[in-house]
Amino acid sequence: MPDKDQAVTPETFGFRLNWQRLREARRREGSFLLRSNVTGSDPAQLRGFYLQLTEVEQAFRELKGDLALRPIYHRTDARIEAHIFIAFMAYCLQVTLKQRLRSLAPGLTPRAVLDKMTAIRMVDVHLPTTDGRAVTLSRYTEPEADQALLLQQLKTRLTRSATTRITPINVPASA
Repeated sequence: MPDKDQAVTPETFGFRLNWQRLREARRREGSFLLRSNVTGSDPAQLRGFYLQLTEVEQAFRELKGDLALRPIYHRTDARIEAHIFIAFMAYCLQVTLKQRLRSLAPGLTPRAVLDKMTAIRMVDVHLPTTDGRAVTLSRYTEPEADQALLLQQLKTRLTRSATTRITPINVPASA
């Protein structure tokens, strides 16, 4: 090592590798130590439990982040159960999308697809008729070029002819 005020040059600085420590460090690269209070169990089963735990933690991160689910305080058991059910269904759909992306569009994430597709809207056009009813036409906004490409890559399409409904118009009673 050079002295305190001495410049660092090839003549004043040198090093030596500790080959034994380098070999030990390289041998441990890419591996980790799993420590647990569970005794008398097969190490492979313990590793499986750990992987399940990481998957559950990832699911909660996705529920909070990508799906933007936040705590909602309900007052009845039925509403609590409904909230959990909807959150679970949203997670199932996200996992399904992730699996579909893995095979059809590797490199894309569910978050990226959802962000791209949020611009597509379904609108209901209400047209009153002369006989006091209304015709409701449900239509999608036209996907942009990149959205159409993504839909094609995912082997899915928007329904061209959405539903048409004819309903009576609620006319307020005259006074």
